[in-house]
Amino acid sequence: MKMTVIGYWGAYPEVESATSCYLLEQNGFKVVIDLGSGALSRLQQYTSLDEIDAVILSHFHHDHVADLGSFQYFCLVNQQLNGKKNNVPIYAANDGETNFDLLNHVATKGEAYQVGEDLTIGPFTFSFLKTKHPKTCYAMRITNGENSLVYTADTAFFPELIGFTKGVDLLIAESSFYQGMDGSKAGHMTSEECGRVAREASVGELWLTHLPHFGEQQSLVTEAKSLFTGEIKLAHEGLTWSTGE
Repeated sequence: MKMTVIGYWGAYPEVESATSCYLLEQNGFKVVIDLGSGALSRLQQYTSLDEIDAVILSHFHHDHVADLGSFQYFCLVNQQLNGKKNNVPIYAANDGETNFDLLNHVATKGEAYQVGEDLTIGPFTFSFLKTKHPKTCYAMRITNGENSLVYTADTAFFPELIGFTKGVDLLIAESSFYQGMDGSKAGHMTSEECGRVAREASVGELWLTHLPHFGEQQSLVTEAKSLFTGEIKLAHEGLTWSTGE
């Protein structure tokens, strides 16, 4: 089980980088989690696009789905040039508040996931928790049967997040704000809140992602360490966590 950061900024990509995007792999099976702006270009540094088996989306804010259309065009061109017949599945919630219909394209197909129901994609099992965010959004807990991780996607802090995250090997938590700030109205967490979740959920490792475009980002790590004494890393392109295969 291997997770690689592709995009890690909130809102918009800085130079030579991307907003939210992550590559999950095991035994050659590849799932892309979110496709933010700039993601498709950066992703090709780590995999050929025709090797992607599925895409799964947390929500439909642009910094998580801006490159969705570009990926669909790739799938179409790949079918036309290389005779590919299977449409690539793109998973998202279909709860009436999302743009689910956008997922159906000539070469892709929308597949719905549900809170309370496990979803199997290749070797991975996903479960979902609705987060506290202005646009309907879902955190994901992912396991291969031996190891597990949680991706919070976008959310303000709420206590249920701790139970959802309990005991995972890796927590990928959005940290859009610094210590002492209030991200609740915007639907985002602070560095301290990320540290609290990691500590109370007894996770193995914490990554801080969805980074702000102001301040000194490395301070987020220092601030989170005031609550969580385990390993903490600041997300950057190419950051990898692996359990081996």
